[in-house]
Amino acid sequence: MTKKINLFANLKSDFASGLVVFLVALPLCLGIAMASGAPLFSGIIAGVIGGIVVGYLSKSHISVSGPAAGLTAIVLTAISDLGAFDIFLTSVFIAGLIQLALGFLKAGSISNYFPTNVIEGMLAGIGVIIILKQLPHAFGYDNDFEGDQAFMQSNGDNSFSSLFGILNYIQLGSIIITALSLIILIAWDKVPFLKKLKLIPGALIAVILGVVLNEIFISSGSSLAIAKEHLVSLPIPSSLEEFKQIIVTPNFSGLTNPKVWIVGLTIAIVASIETLLCIEAADRMDEHKRYTDTNMELKAQGIGNLMSSLLGGLPMTSVVVRSSANNNAGAKSKMSTIIHGILLLLSVVTIPVILNKIPLATLAAILLMVGYKLAKPATFKHFWDNGKYQFVPFIATFAAVVFLDLLKGVTLGMVICVIAILRGNMKRAYYFRKEEYHDGDVIHIDLAQEVSFLNKAAIKLTLGKIPENSKVIINAENTVYIAHDVLDLIKEFKKIRAKEENIKVKLVGFKKEYELKNTGEEEKHVFISQN
Repeated sequence: MTKKINLFANLKSDFASGLVVFLVALPLCLGIAMASGAPLFSGIIAGVIGGIVVGYLSKSHISVSGPAAGLTAIVLTAISDLGAFDIFLTSVFIAGLIQLALGFLKAGSISNYFPTNVIEGMLAGIGVIIILKQLPHAFGYDNDFEGDQAFMQSNGDNSFSSLFGILNYIQLGSIIITALSLIILIAWDKVPFLKKLKLIPGALIAVILGVVLNEIFISSGSSLAIAKEHLVSLPIPSSLEEFKQIIVTPNFSGLTNPKVWIVGLTIAIVASIETLLCIEAADRMDEHKRYTDTNMELKAQGIGNLMSSLLGGLPMTSVVVRSSANNNAGAKSKMSTIIHGILLLLSVVTIPVILNKIPLATLAAILLMVGYKLAKPATFKHFWDNGKYQFVPFIATFAAVVFLDLLKGVTLGMVICVIAILRGNMKRAYYFRKEEYHDGDVIHIDLAQEVSFLNKAAIKLTLGKIPENSKVIINAENTVYIAHDVLDLIKEFKKIRAKEENIKVKLVGFKKEYELKNTGEEEKHVFISQN
């Protein structure tokens, strides 16, 4: 039985995190639209729909949806081939219908088969890409597209050659603001006194400081003043008529064009895969280890893309950068995502002039911190310590995501994992039985001889359905191999969800190398009657 979610239960922390995500999402929405060759406002529309509509319909607690960097190449090519943006919007409408159908067909379960080392490799790769792409902005060089999140760029350069270009375009004012913003962001997490001010996000303080400092530079005539081209650039309609002209609607005459359907199918497939990858990653980041209904997520994304297309917005997915920023800012529920969407809408309607004063250097500092947290050295050490079968898929995925693209990186990691698994015997993951006793039923889960990451879906489903106040024995006495994904799943269930829902868990027969030990007073004795 699904628990009812009170969206207002954690309003303070959710508003603070929603504000941070809004600050991160605003330039990304604009930058991705620019990189896609689409009207800038189309990125904002996708961000608003992704926040409010998809945020409300989705069952994910921390993922955030919006225009995705991974779709920029597809969108740019499609708009050019189809000849008009309104024709392209028809493809987005078709993509939404296909995603809705995939949700009803329960295609979302594919996300359960992404192994942890591949997901973590993807996250680390995205973190490095974010850092590489934001360094130019941190130094005041803003010719690199915000949305061009690939190593190779459309102009023939790559992420490393762009870094060398910084030397010719250094802007001292941007460097000062970036440095001060980073100091604030780091101190906000480390200094005990500042950690008590969690209601006020460090990113907000950094943005305010950046705006105020640059206004001082400008008013004093200092050479440190940051020029307009290095600030957020949001369209400002001066009348209702101009606002209406910004909105573009689909041209449904394109339904007779086979290219429109091909583009729609392509967007649906790529967007769905990226969404499922992000949802799996978001569930990994969630400190409460709550599981997301991926079939419902596909339905929500489908409805979101339908609405986005009808209002002139870009196609959207669940996105790692904003989801990670949301989690790091302390989001407790999906109310944070909804708030970020509302703030996007309010900002473009009420205060675009103020928003256009935010230096891109400040936003770059925020994203640099997000990138570092995704690609921490500790993550690399963790998989190295777990042996080659964990490290090789991780590092291969990481390298391919950085130097190729997200989908190729994940595909490579999956292929390596599957090859390793196929070398062993594929057996049933576990045996499930329930025994009745006078003091309550006991659920027995007896693991098979070999349990791989391909068995994670079945075990996750079983653990997810265990009711509150239950007694569970997970037996691995006959098991010679358990994938780290499944071990992590059992560990998280035991340490987090079991305690939250008063489930008594006893682990039997787990080997020392599994790094799972019976801990806690409740495991010092068997809690069932012995005959």
